[in-house]
Amino acid sequence: MSDAETYPSQEQLDRYAEQFNQSLTLKHFGARMSFPGGQKVVVTAEVRPEHRGGLGADAVNGGVISALFDFVIGSTPALRDPTRRAATVQLSISFERPLRGDFLRAEATIDTMGSTTVFASARMYDAQGVVCARCQGVVQVSRMKWASGESPAVN
Repeated sequence: MSDAETYPSQEQLDRYAEQFNQSLTLKHFGARMSFPGGQKVVVTAEVRPEHRGGLGADAVNGGVISALFDFVIGSTPALRDPTRRAATVQLSISFERPLRGDFLRAEATIDTMGSTTVFASARMYDAQGVVCARCQGVVQVSRMKWASGESPAVN
């Protein structure tokens, strides 16, 4: 992966997102992924009762926040090449305030990238648009591509 590569089309990114949106994991979280404008990865979710329990109260549990950060950070390599396999290898999360309400949104962008490593950052917002958590992550990108008909979303 290099900056000299052509960027994927919005159609390619939409297909990639739809594969993840059909996965059992994202469905379990009630989440949806998108790539608006091809510039960032966005994951949105309606907060369900089973997501709550952070601080022993009605806030979203940190494990749910962590999992959604993994999805959004781990998908940033697709902004450059949605045909290559990738895996999150490191996340550093800062929980800044309890995430309350019925909706959340995480947005991730690429900070820097090399041929097989992406450094990305993300923010998680509550329904009012207030940042509740931030994340820095490292994603390892394989030189291997997805086989024809193979989905990047594993159920």
